[in-house]
Parts: sequence; structure tokens; C-alpha cells
Amino acid sequence: MAAIPFSRRYVSLLSHVLGWGLLSYLLFFSQSFRSELRLPDLFWVRQGIFLCLMVGTFYLNSQVLVPHLLLKNQTGRYAAALLGVVVFIVLVLFAVETWFNLPILMHRAFHPDGKGQPKLYGWIQPALFTILLVLGISTSLAMLQKWQTETTLRLALEQAKTASELSFLKAQINPHFFFNTLNNIYALTLIDTETAREAIHRLSRMMRYILYDTQTGTTMLSKELAFVGDYIQLMQLRLTDKVAVTFSTPSPLHDQPVAPMILLPFVENAFKHGVSATQPSRIHIGVQQQQNNLILAVENTVFIEKAPSLEVGNGIGLTNTRRRLDLLYPERYTLQINEYTSSGEYHVHLALDLS
Repeated sequence: MAAIPFSRRYVSLLSHVLGWGLLSYLLFFSQSFRSELRLPDLFWVRQGIFLCLMVGTFYLNSQVLVPHLLLKNQTGRYAAALLGVVVFIVLVLFAVETWFNLPILMHRAFHPDGKGQPKLYGWIQPALFTILLVLGISTSLAMLQKWQTETTLRLALEQAKTASELSFLKAQINPHFFFNTLNNIYALTLIDTETAREAIHRLSRMMRYILYDTQTGTTMLSKELAFVGDYIQLMQLRLTDKVAVTFSTPSPLHDQPVAPMILLPFVENAFKHGVSATQPSRIHIGVQQQQNNLILAVENTVFIEKAPSLEVGNGIGLTNTRRRLDLLYPERYTLQINEYTSSGEYHVHLALDLS
């Protein structure tokens, strides 16, 4: 069972103290208007016994009867137990009244002239009302505590599940990028050794970012954009003059925390599907800031034979990124993808609320 936070325990203890203080006031101090009647001392003893019975009834019901009977769907046994508690308290109060001879003593206090006949002075009705009120409050508080405990446990399980799922999705994206880049470097080693060495240096810097700067769940926007810039430059090493690549970032940059590796799949997708070795192509990657909103726009040429699809499976990067967005920025992002624009390009527009 989840541990109850200290603040909640403190509030719970305070509410119990105030509740019993209020009941004590009603049973004892509210009788002060009758002080001129000189109520017998045994009357106050009876009130004290009744208060103790109410305290025992409250905690018996909330700690024993509700958890072991009501919450286990044993409603009949629970109702029978409550009836037994009420009958027991009434019998105890009746025995106290009789043992202390309170009817006669109270009659003398209210009728010093001795007129009339001693009676129980209607204590049964207010006593029953108080008993039922205490039982109702204790049942409600026990059910509320059970609901709060279950809610806390459910939230903890959901958070653990979300963290586990995010780790799994992130682990999928990183190897996806890594293996694609290794293939590019392998191709470069067959053409230009010096260029391949430069590519390995950039890749090592990028892998340091992945291994050390993305483990806390967020990274700074400046580092994320630097990572994207390194990736773009790495990809440009293998491109021909037929591919025009532009990359723009905010100036000045307002640094903010952002989920790591959240932009790369869109950029990676543009290079994967928007580049041709024989036909002119264009890739534009633009990042803007509007107060707390981060806007990514990716535009690239579309080639039918390798047209991307976010839903059907040309690579796990984009699909997992959408899932990460749902988990990390629920109701705080918009993603618009237009696969076939009038200019024959593939457009991605992502807006993140980083506040």
C-alpha cells in the first residue's frame, strides 16, 4: 500500500482532533445554559461514557467493519454488525441510567418542587441520532481514504508505466538513428577517408549527447538544436550538389528545457525520403520560438518511390515520436503533416508548448 504523505497524515490527525473536540463541546459545554439547574455529577459521568462509546464506535467501524466487511462486499454482515453496535450502545446507556439512578436525579434537577414522575427525559432519540451520525461519518471517511489510496497507487503505476514506455520508445529511436548514420559513414570510407574521419568525430560528439545529456528526461533547447545541426552537417557530407539544404534557428535563442531527441525523427525523415542522387531536391529545416512555443517546420522534396508515411511503417522513428509527443506533451502540441503539397513537397509543422 502506498505510504500516506506527511502533510495528509497531519491534516487527517487535525480533522480527528477537531471532530472529537466539537462532539465534546456538544456533550459537555453546550449544557452550560443549564448550569442554574445544578445537574448531578453522575450526568457528566454518563456523558463521558457516551463520548468514549462514540470514539470506540467510530474507529471500530472505520478500521475493522468497513475494511473487512463492507469493502469485501459482505453488505449483509456489515449491516448486522452495525445493528449489533447500536443495540449494544443503547443497552450500555440504559444500564448506566439505571445504575446511576439518573431518571430520579434529573427529575429533581428539573423539578425541585417534586411534582411529576421521573422518566428517561428523551435521551434515546438524540443518542440514536448521534450514533448514526458517527457511523455515517466514519464510513464516509473510510471509503474516502480507500479511494485516495487507490488513486495514489494507480497514479504511481501509470507514471511508472509511462516512464517505462518512454524509455522503450527512446531506446528504439536511438539505435534507429545510430545504424542509419553508421551506414552513411561506411559509404564515406570508400570515397574520402578524411571526410569519413570528420564524420566519425561528429558522430562521437552526437553519441556523447545521447549517452550523457539525454538521461534526465529533458535537455536544453540549445543542446538539442546543436545535436540536430551536427546531424544535418553529417548528412550533408554524403549529398551531391543537386540537394539544397537550409537550416535556420532562432536568434537570439531563448533556452528552455525540451524532450531530447524529439526533433530528430522529422529531420531524419526528410533526409531519408527527400534526397535523390539524380534529380534536384530541397530540404528546409526551420526552428522558431514564439514566447513558450517551439515551432519546427520541415519541408522536403517528395519522390514517389520512397514517399514517407507516418502511420504505415517506413521507419519506426516518426511513429514513436508521435507516441512520445502524446506522453510528454499531452494536449500541448500540434503536429500537421502534408504528404503531397501543390509544390510536390512533404511538409511537417510541429508546435510544442514548452511552458
